Amino acid sequence: MTAAMVENQQGSEGRPWDYLLRTWQELDVPEGWRAEIDEGQIVLVPPPHAHHNGIAAKVQRRLYANLPEDLEIYQTLGVHVAPLDKLYVPDLVVMPAELIDAADPETSDPMDASEAVLIVEITSKGNAREDRTKKYRAYARAGVPMYLLIDRFDTRGAMSTLFTEPNEDGTYKCSAPVPFGKPLVLPAPFDVTLATDAFPG
Repeated sequence: MTAAMVENQQGSEGRPWDYLLRTWQELDVPEGWRAEIDEGQIVLVPPPHAHHNGIAAKVQRRLYANLPEDLEIYQTLGVHVAPLDKLYVPDLVVMPAELIDAADPETSDPMDASEAVLIVEITSKGNAREDRTKKYRAYARAGVPMYLLIDRFDTRGAMSTLFTEPNEDGTYKCSAPVPFGKPLVLPAPFDVTLATDAFPG
């Protein structure tokens, strides 16, 4: 089902978000693809390039170095940005494990993005603008304390930026951009340094 089909069939079945969420839950998404809800539509995101997956694997491996026992790292986890009625599936989400364990096994409801400790997005050529703008604003509005954007297609050159201290207006007070090749420090509760020189370009 395409985004346009979902939007046109909305009809009068209650709130648009309820309809979109129900449709999202029932979608049979091809393996490797992701379905997200943005701007009142369901959008299908194709599988990423191998380099994209390579970066995600390196970040995940490094995060495990000092990860507190109560946190876990998740891939393909849907998160709901409640203030904007958006649903994204980030490349990596760090969230308290007890929230995942307590999730209803009978439903596929997304987790509340505000509960995430860290969200990581790695740009692809086709979605770089969304990660830099829409998702940046959405995660800030949700109160996600740390948003790590790994942008291989930044006009300044490949760059990793850690955004912290979210504002309700959809911005982060602090940003720490680091070009590929230089170390990026992730503060507590991680207390690790990412060696971005190991990221494939």
